Amino acid sequence: MEIVIAIAIGTLFGSGIWLILRPRSFQVLTGLMLMSYAVNLFIFVMGRLWVNRPPLTLGNGVPDPATIAEPVPQALVLTAIVIGFATTALYLVVMIGSRGLTGTDHVDGKEPDQ
Repeated sequence: MEIVIAIAIGTLFGSGIWLILRPRSFQVLTGLMLMSYAVNLFIFVMGRLWVNRPPLTLGNGVPDPATIAEPVPQALVLTAIVIGFATTALYLVVMIGSRGLTGTDHVDGKEPDQ
């Protein structure tokens, strides 16, 4: 299970890096989003991966920390997702404004010579 998650995180992050190096602003934005998803997945996995185990226990006494999932990474990832949506919306508004002012969506603001 861990190797599958590691490959998924590496693939997401590598794809994000590749897209950031592209010349169009929408591809750069998509690359940033993929990198954000990879980091969120990494943080979420650090809270342990359990199958058929509750995140919280409602029994009496002190629960054994080895038998429950860690709730802090889940809260951090949820917060990061909300902040990521807001940042993506801001990037889209800036990208649309830049496209309207320059007439192109290239990162450097000009079309390449052909």
